[in-house]
Amino acid sequence: MFKTIIKNVFYSIAAFSLLAMPAYAKVTLKNPLKKEFENPAQAIGVVIKAVMGIVGSIALAMFIYGGLLWLTSGGNPDRIKKGKDILMWAIIGLVVIFVSYNLVSLIITTVAK
Repeated sequence: MFKTIIKNVFYSIAAFSLLAMPAYAKVTLKNPLKKEFENPAQAIGVVIKAVMGIVGSIALAMFIYGGLLWLTSGGNPDRIKKGKDILMWAIIGLVVIFVSYNLVSLIITTVAK
């Protein structure tokens, strides 16, 4: 019983300390993009370019995986088909991503003007 009371008091003090801490601390937030933008379209463009870099890396990984699967198939028709399918879908995905990027880029430049 006594241990439970001590534990509850300790948890209460810890919770109050954590909740009261921001009141005493001075917090300054820095711009994570490290640039000043004139309009939101520029910020959106930077984010889209970052996402495109990630998507390109994933596509490269899928090309490597599909190629390795095809090369290491050992004549197994199921693995050859799986490797070709992965390569085909990676190409289709890249085409869809690039078309959507160009469409969004066109819309943003049109709206920004």
